[in-house]
Amino acid sequence: MKEYYKIGEISKIYGISRDSLMYYERLGILKPTRDINGYRLYTMNDIWKLNLIKELRTFDFSMEKIKEYIDNRTIKATETTLTKEIYLIDKKIEELKLLKNNILKRLKNINDAKTLSYITQVRLTYIEERKALKLNGYISRDEEVDFLLKKLQKKYEDKFYLLGNTKVGAIYNYHSLKKIFIMNTNPYFVF
Repeated sequence: MKEYYKIGEISKIYGISRDSLMYYERLGILKPTRDINGYRLYTMNDIWKLNLIKELRTFDFSMEKIKEYIDNRTIKATETTLTKEIYLIDKKIEELKLLKNNILKRLKNINDAKTLSYITQVRLTYIEERKALKLNGYISRDEEVDFLLKKLQKKYEDKFYLLGNTKVGAIYNYHSLKKIFIMNTNPYFVF
């Protein structure tokens, strides 16, 4: 095994850009030596640090935290770091479970909607009062509905989904709608 590796070799082996390697050097995490031509030479110690960087980055550790850990590496610091990793893994698992349940609910909504015999008909339905998110806007084209829904998502920090959500709808003023139907015998509406 070689004692030193050049930046191009390290970049290729790790799939890390030269810019990232030089950034790690500027942070003081990596400390390559230089050969007589000025080329960076990475040691096994640098390679060990790169392995650690890649591992800790998968858990969203900042480069500053990684540097702090490397600079002050002790058994206690390693235990603390590993405990944090377990916490982050558990958190990601919970987030993935919530995401999976959300997708399963959306698939159920789609399947439920497919069984409705009146899905292609316009109907007047009265429903019980319930909580709803509302965004007022004048809509004359389908694309405007998408834009208003995106504004609503942004307002509520992307806490609701559109794909497979059968609980999204539009509210029309009955009297205005009636006037349009009377004035135009062939209107186009998407409900």
